[in-house]
Amino acid sequence: MADFVGAVDQGTTSTRFMVFDHRGNEVGRHQLEHEQILPKAGWVEHNPVEIWDRTQSVIRTAMNRLHLDASDLAALGITNQRETTVVWNRKTGRPYHNAIVWQDTRTDRIASALDRGGKGDIIRRKAGLPPATYFSGGKIQWILENVDGVREAAEQGDAIFGNTDSWLIWNLTGGTDGGNHITDVTNASRTMLMNLETLDWDDELLSLFDIPRAMLPEIRPSSDPGTYGTTRANGPLGGEVPITGDLGDQQAATVGQVCFAPGEAKNTYGTGNFMLLNTGPDIVRSENGLLTTVCYQFGDAAPVYALEGSIAVTGSAIQWLRDQLGIISGASQSEALARQVEDNGGVYFVPAFSGLFAPYWRSDARGAIVGLSRYNTNAHLARAALEAICYQSRDVSDAMEQDSGVELEVLKVDGGVTANSLCMQMQADILGVPVSRPVVAETTALGAAYAAGLAVGFWKDTDELRENWNEDRRWEPTWTEEQRAEGYRNWKKAVERTLDWVDVD
Repeated sequence: MADFVGAVDQGTTSTRFMVFDHRGNEVGRHQLEHEQILPKAGWVEHNPVEIWDRTQSVIRTAMNRLHLDASDLAALGITNQRETTVVWNRKTGRPYHNAIVWQDTRTDRIASALDRGGKGDIIRRKAGLPPATYFSGGKIQWILENVDGVREAAEQGDAIFGNTDSWLIWNLTGGTDGGNHITDVTNASRTMLMNLETLDWDDELLSLFDIPRAMLPEIRPSSDPGTYGTTRANGPLGGEVPITGDLGDQQAATVGQVCFAPGEAKNTYGTGNFMLLNTGPDIVRSENGLLTTVCYQFGDAAPVYALEGSIAVTGSAIQWLRDQLGIISGASQSEALARQVEDNGGVYFVPAFSGLFAPYWRSDARGAIVGLSRYNTNAHLARAALEAICYQSRDVSDAMEQDSGVELEVLKVDGGVTANSLCMQMQADILGVPVSRPVVAETTALGAAYAAGLAVGFWKDTDELRENWNEDRRWEPTWTEEQRAEGYRNWKKAVERTLDWVDVD
């Protein structure tokens, strides 16, 4: 058998290709950013053609650097920014519109109308999700209603939808020349269109958004020995490799963190933050603002479900400090700047740029910086931005404990922000529990590789994957209970200041 497994990680700000060995160690990678298109306030788009071009480039570059060819890969896994919506023509391969990104808020009226009409309860019961701008269903409806010719093409079977996993799989397996139109259960569970119990598209949900069923991809398990297809010899890998794994990015990170037992949780720090708690075969309905979602499904086994707390803006708040305010030149500089002060100087920053996601689900909220005085400096703002990442995770952690009855004992963390030691120490202090980072911090790509490798026998079972997990660093809490309570009380006051800012009809 080949010695390696490859994984494409198509994220919100960049696309990377990574290669892993049997021990789960990274052998090599290449990564490229893509443009963030911001046509209007609250609108966030990506160019799907650019994403496909970047994907081909990172695969070719990484394979060339490693002197590998297709025969060296046992399988290929895909992971992706989940709710980001692409609609394209299956005959020409051309997208009808830029991809509408999960952060985009243009569908707020669609979501609000569903909730007002009582249809939101149907979506919550069947899909496990609240009607919100976050998910794909409203974005598909917007494209059908606002882009000329798309509805007619959809009804004829020519316009098809996918999150970016489906877009890449379709292109990798041939595109207009027989490409496979497929997704997995985790991505499908982020659309408001899939029934959590049947794991199939639901006709009643489709009718709420007036979406033709013919637009939608076939739903498969996350790890599928039947394969999603094989890469084409004229593609970026230069040969045929079975695509056998597909997971939305946060579910992929859960697999990469080997959270295979009910009660195990992880938190991924990327553009946003996403905490998932494995609930096993049980569909747990949240009463505290969390999402019920599919965690993964391996082959013919029963699906495993999760509670998720999704936070829209965390790492992207640091990008905002860099790109919009210009107070840092790179993300890593945020730690050095924040260390110039001992505390936040009374400043709290709630980065509700796209409204507030879990556990609030308030599309009317917008970002706010509160508590400013002339004493404050850019260092206080940098520190407040890091604290905002951690306080938002505290909001979700508290909701998760209330829903599940399970107290968090240690938080497994991954993602780019975990390189910021100050931020991770703040997280331990604000939560009051240890924070543990694995040796392989980029567990999203690793989880996609695991799903793909399990399907072809590269790894025998999940016990073998557990043996690969090793802790790199642990942060212990240092704050007193009084410090923790006062900081969180002020955070909640700051959140209140963000609400009711935008009028949603």
